[in-house]
Amino acid sequence: MRWQRPGRLGTAARGRRGPTEEVVPTPEHFDVVIIGGGPAGYGAALYGASAGLSIAMVEKQKVGGTCLHVGCIPAKELLETAAVHRHVQGAGAFGIGVAGPVTVDFSVTQARKQQVIDQLHKGLTSLLKGRKVTVYDGVGRLGPDRTVSVAGGASGEVTVTGDAVILATGSVPRTIPGFEVDGSVVLTSDEVLALTELPRSAVVIGGGAIGCEFASMMSDLGTEVTILEALPKILPGCDDDATALVLRSFKKRKIDVRTGVAVTGHAPRADGSGTVVHFGDGESVDVDKVVVSVGRRPLTEGLGLEGTAVRVSERGFIEVDAACLTGEPGVYAIGDVIATPALAHVGFAEGIFAIRHLLGEDPVPVDYGKVPWCIYCHPEVAFAGHSEQSAKEAGLDIVVSKHRFMGNGRALIVGESDGMVKVIAEQGADGTAGRILGVHMVGPWVTEQLGQAYLAVNWEATVDEVSQFIQPHPTLSELFGESVLALTGRSLHG
Repeated sequence: MRWQRPGRLGTAARGRRGPTEEVVPTPEHFDVVIIGGGPAGYGAALYGASAGLSIAMVEKQKVGGTCLHVGCIPAKELLETAAVHRHVQGAGAFGIGVAGPVTVDFSVTQARKQQVIDQLHKGLTSLLKGRKVTVYDGVGRLGPDRTVSVAGGASGEVTVTGDAVILATGSVPRTIPGFEVDGSVVLTSDEVLALTELPRSAVVIGGGAIGCEFASMMSDLGTEVTILEALPKILPGCDDDATALVLRSFKKRKIDVRTGVAVTGHAPRADGSGTVVHFGDGESVDVDKVVVSVGRRPLTEGLGLEGTAVRVSERGFIEVDAACLTGEPGVYAIGDVIATPALAHVGFAEGIFAIRHLLGEDPVPVDYGKVPWCIYCHPEVAFAGHSEQSAKEAGLDIVVSKHRFMGNGRALIVGESDGMVKVIAEQGADGTAGRILGVHMVGPWVTEQLGQAYLAVNWEATVDEVSQFIQPHPTLSELFGESVLALTGRSLHG
């Protein structure tokens, strides 16, 4: 059941705006108070403000959250540095001579990364100010009756109230026993993104998306990398064929991937310059750095939930219903703090959903089984919907089409022919392919190609419908069209 306070958040309320100041040192009341200024929080703030609501947002650091400052943006900037390095190294194949060895000044890389972050942060700050979102600097704590107290920041001690409150406090890196983060030898993603020079060797503990991105980046820039993953495969959730292609690329680049092994501890070198990591059945590896990349945990400490009806699961996530509502009336939770895919764009979607829900617009809930996933290692990975394995486990009759980039003209032109597009479709009683259930891509710039595949999966389009759309030539996206066309029973190049 949707919660709505009588007399608030209806059509008449949409014209209200909050104060123009970013810091208001007196108690205020708003249509919506948001705790957390990451993608979920600022997404809700911007969308709500554009709907005419008065919005207050509490952020203890800088608006933009993990994604902008120590996550998506800086990580992808470093990965782009790695890509440029690969391109320069391979320039000879295009007849372009490079005098001397290709070197990397990582301090320049970091400076460029910070320039990108600062520009985006400035733009976001201006956008929030332009939409008259009141931003409080400090730690937000939820109280009864949708009261939020703010303390510990430049705004001083402030109390605000809202007709609705949205909790969007995000997440922090998880750690593991025996590998206490010291910022020198044992690092999380936060510390890796601040390195001024790359290590000679490194172990990445965890073969998920973040771990593979860091391993790929460091390897391309000259670091000797070992990945240790406790699960049977890296990139869990990815289709097995996609994972196999990534593994093959990693092997070519001498990234040592060890799966099904647990780390048991490490013994630092006497001079503090590195450590010996112990894993598996008595094995070890001597490295300069250890990157702990075992996921992220929700950040709920200090929110004051103990005195409310908001419940937290054993895993630390705030519990919500299908409308992202907590047990406390009028209080929503979105983003990494709830048990949904920890993706910035999912946070945006949940922020929009929460605003539309409290406005009474009956929005369609996010379909978490069909959200787009993008992994920016080399080669890139992108997918939406079922993998072949998950479709079979769901009891679906399927038919599969796979096409490799080695036959794609554009891929050969840019010199990136490793990879494939795999389309999983539902098989009808007559044996023909029908609804598209999932699309998995590996290869050059597939993160930029996923859009049409995502739409096909989420609109439950059939292969007959999608195959009629024309793909421009020569493009990498042709491979998706070819893969779908083959499922009609007739193909062109494949």
